[in-house]
Amino acid sequence: MSPARSIAILGSALLLGGACAQDAQFTQFYAAPTYLSPAFAGTAAQSRLALQYRDQWPSIPGAFVTYNVAFDHYLNELNSGIGLIATHDKAGSGAMSYTSITGQYAYEIELKRKVFLRPALQFGYVNHAVDYTRLVFGDQLVRGGDIGTYEHLERRSIGYVDMGTGLLFFTPKLWLGMAYHHLNEPNQSLRMGESLVPRKFSMHGGYRFNIRTALIRKHPQAVVAAFNYRSQGRYDQLDIGAYYELEPVFAGLWYRGLPLKSYGEGRPNNDAIALLAGVMVKDWRFGYSYDLTVSGLAGRTGGAHEVSIIYDWADRRRRKAMSKRRVVPCAKF
Repeated sequence: MSPARSIAILGSALLLGGACAQDAQFTQFYAAPTYLSPAFAGTAAQSRLALQYRDQWPSIPGAFVTYNVAFDHYLNELNSGIGLIATHDKAGSGAMSYTSITGQYAYEIELKRKVFLRPALQFGYVNHAVDYTRLVFGDQLVRGGDIGTYEHLERRSIGYVDMGTGLLFFTPKLWLGMAYHHLNEPNQSLRMGESLVPRKFSMHGGYRFNIRTALIRKHPQAVVAAFNYRSQGRYDQLDIGAYYELEPVFAGLWYRGLPLKSYGEGRPNNDAIALLAGVMVKDWRFGYSYDLTVSGLAGRTGGAHEVSIIYDWADRRRRKAMSKRRVVPCAKF
């Protein structure tokens, strides 16, 4: 076996067998609320369908592309919300992929008038796979691409059960929640070793400042300040910012990072500044965001593009009743 081939296989083993993967992230995390926490399942007036697409660092070959589809529904008779999420994340020119299907359940407790608490659980199944035919090894470059290490490595995949929990407290103007994902720390190794998915903790919340004057009754306005902190393995990050809402238009500005924390000399925890805009058309919401990289990779990544589409529907009687009784004041995106 050639030295180049040995190095390629060793590198793959380290990369695929011992790496601690981080979960995919969304800038428009309130456009994917049930991805953020199972406690958001059923927080729409009745039913909600959400779709997200994220292309992170498109200027870097083999960067990250994530798709997310989520449906959730509120069961009024049971004071419960249910949800179903399908997520597909790929990296390395599509060679590495994660696909998950997750079911969710949340129970809604009214502590007092218009003050609610929602504990929740989720259970999912994940398929983690790598396609060696889409990787380029050192000996392929040396030999002109005719013979490659991948000929001696088949496609590999592993499936595992994944569990999580969440808790959400909210009033008409304030919300605060937390979630734990990967409670069981499943083994995701593709090379017969052990590579545990680290638990992820997140805390999120915000406050809605409604702007009310006699001149804007027809078009309500609000400023929504919010944050989302998450920690997984040895890494953590904070998204903090605000939205301005003038129905049917929404816009926001966000910062991602922890500027007072560093992962080593010359490696401050600064990630991106995000710009967001959206519009509501009847029961549909459309959002677009762009992440401007401000880390050491600035100027090389191409930022990140994210698109969200949400369809939120309920019969007129149910929508009117729910809006008066239970409204989670989260931002639209």
